[in-house]
Amino acid sequence: MGKPLFYEILEKPATSCIIGICSGIWFYIQKKNIGYQHVGLSYEAAIEGHHWRVITSAFSHISVLHLVFNMSALWSLGVIEQLDHLGLGVANYLHYTLVLVVVSGLLVLGMYHFLIQRFKIEYFRRVTAVGYSCVVFGWMTILSVKQPSSKLDLFGFLSLPISFAPFESLIFTSIIVPQASFLGHLSGIIVGYAIAWGLIHGMTNYWAVSMLGWIAVVFIFSLKHSGAYDFSFLEIESVTDPSLPSVRFIGNGRTLQMNTVPVEGIQIV
Repeated sequence: MGKPLFYEILEKPATSCIIGICSGIWFYIQKKNIGYQHVGLSYEAAIEGHHWRVITSAFSHISVLHLVFNMSALWSLGVIEQLDHLGLGVANYLHYTLVLVVVSGLLVLGMYHFLIQRFKIEYFRRVTAVGYSCVVFGWMTILSVKQPSSKLDLFGFLSLPISFAPFESLIFTSIIVPQASFLGHLSGIIVGYAIAWGLIHGMTNYWAVSMLGWIAVVFIFSLKHSGAYDFSFLEIESVTDPSLPSVRFIGNGRTLQMNTVPVEGIQIV
């Protein structure tokens, strides 16, 4: 007989909190009838300044099946919080989860950009990614390197050798769920290997808090800049040369007004 759920939660505090956050966000999305296009990450949205979507897309799930699959895998991976002797543990779990969320999201956008610009595949300009899968695949990959003898339990009855789990799951989800983001899962695997092999390393509490602070700043300012949310108390003041044209926000913060001052020898079209 396994341990009571209460004791497992105590052994996996960070995992339990993340599952609670993702479940709470899913409930809010369902209650408010929010579509994936409003919170997901896409190339077009990113170039329009919706950088906040790198974060919202990772923690949002649209269907209950999507949520259950990701959270089931994440719960199984919670054993990472107890592997302090392998350089993991709760602190590193939180540190590198932050890295996986941000870097895998940026890597997906980089892949989209390459496919659009190099191969002219316009489909990737509009495709929208959503879900915590990139982080799940990242931790699956890290555990497969750090402790290859482990097994990944899904839904309580499906058990996969962790050494093959990243690519088995990548192929499995691509076949069973055709709309699953292959590039999103692949980006998680790539970043996971980069962390496991020490290419991304040195995260401490200081760097994690600093990174979290910058993420919060970019998140808030991109929300305001994109017009997705109007922070009426937040004003961005121009520090440009007064002799040059200036752009300022008026009204509700979404209307642009340009004041032009004639400058000799320069024509502004």
